[in-house]
Amino acid sequence: MALLERVGTLLRANLNDLIEKAEDPEKLLKQLVLDMENQLLQVKTQVAIAIADEHLLNKKCKEHEESAAEWQRKAELAVKKANDNLARAALERSLSHKQMAAGFAQQREDQKTEAETLKNALRKLEQKLTETRSRCEMLIAQHRRARIVGKAQQARQKIDNKGRSVDMHSLRTRIAGSEANNAAHKELFEDDSLEDRFAILEREEQIEVLLRELKSQHAEHA
Repeated sequence: MALLERVGTLLRANLNDLIEKAEDPEKLLKQLVLDMENQLLQVKTQVAIAIADEHLLNKKCKEHEESAAEWQRKAELAVKKANDNLARAALERSLSHKQMAAGFAQQREDQKTEAETLKNALRKLEQKLTETRSRCEMLIAQHRRARIVGKAQQARQKIDNKGRSVDMHSLRTRIAGSEANNAAHKELFEDDSLEDRFAILEREEQIEVLLRELKSQHAEHA
């Protein structure tokens, strides 16, 4: 049956392989669940039809068995009455009903086998559907957690970048203040002592160190 072939394809589907190969695993699993639900509905319908047909065939079989038994009784009655021709006719009818009963019995057994096959497929498909639904729910939850974590990381990164910007601004302010102080000292103390001049040189060296630190930090974050 084409239906059982489609069901077999769904049952053989390896969820892990499908998830690994899919560009959008969540979408794929949702579609797979939908396909399974559709197939499950069709299998349930076929199971109901198969069971109904089995009951009908069983009914027909019993009817012909009863008719065969009735004509057999009539044949026996004809023999008792020494009416061989009537007995032959009754036996022919009885034999015909027995053959029909045997035919319906065989169809009933075939139908019973088909119904059991469909029932088995139905059970397996229900189990696979439950598994796929669970995997789909788990994957959706994982994706949601991943998005939340990603947003949190982006937020932390923005905060860190903002903090580094504040540090850079603070360092620039310190350098600018040092340069301004240095210029003021130079104007006010042109005739300072030798010690003062060396102090100025040391101050300038400090500024150069700070400047190099600033450039180094800028290069690292660029």
